[in-house]
Amino acid sequence: MKNILDEIVQTKRQEVALRKQQVPVDDFISSDGYQRSCYSLKRLLLSNNSSGIIAEFKRRSPSGKFNNTLADPELVTRWYLQAGAVAVSVLTDTPFFGGSLNDLRVVRKAVSCPVLRKDFIIDEYQVHESKYAGADVILLIASVLTPDQVSSLTACAHQAGMEVILEVHNEEELDANRTAPADIFGVNNRDLKTLRVSVETSIRLGGIMPNHVVRIAESGIENPYEVIGLKRLGYRGFLIGQHFMQQQNPATACMEFIQSIEQTGSTIYNHGAVKN
Repeated sequence: MKNILDEIVQTKRQEVALRKQQVPVDDFISSDGYQRSCYSLKRLLLSNNSSGIIAEFKRRSPSGKFNNTLADPELVTRWYLQAGAVAVSVLTDTPFFGGSLNDLRVVRKAVSCPVLRKDFIIDEYQVHESKYAGADVILLIASVLTPDQVSSLTACAHQAGMEVILEVHNEEELDANRTAPADIFGVNNRDLKTLRVSVETSIRLGGIMPNHVVRIAESGIENPYEVIGLKRLGYRGFLIGQHFMQQQNPATACMEFIQSIEQTGSTIYNHGAVKN
């Protein structure tokens, strides 16, 4: 039986084939914008002053649980940074998530921070396209790529000056890609085949991930206690989109979430200090 991920990837292959006919990849590589230097997400996540929050601009979800198609990507992402986010993510898939590369271009002009292109990247064409549109970081999803494809797409991104987040969902994907040259490993708490979400996925995989790996947790994070707990497991970043975007004011939701993390962490620390 075909699942939602299979449907997305099949649609993406058709979409990429069409775009290749419309715009040659050399047009991206030869452009002035392609030569720009990229911001490093990895370096910011390793900073002790980083909130670790990667706030995502996302218009809708295949699950149908929210729809924010009228949101302004420029305003939302600028406010995200003012709220304390370390970086922003832009979901650019159109058929299933309502996003676009134009959203990414708008955000690139609006913010001075790492911008992640979140999409289903399966072809080097999309890597070059991402750099041209304004991405500093791209997401590669282990469940739709072989380890060899992960390596080749990562090499392509590095050659273009971008960083790579490799996203895994289970032990098998992690084991198959332990030596992958990605800059950051992301654990997605959402099963892309069923769309079910469980933060336990990050907890489970965090315990078996190599210590040297810079790791982030993605999806389903709605509670500051979850962030604090995952930090103790070595997570440096937290990609949050739907929790913010389904609110009336995504930036306010982001600010309140970051403040709650700081207040909760301080309370836990002070309580522990008193006990000791």
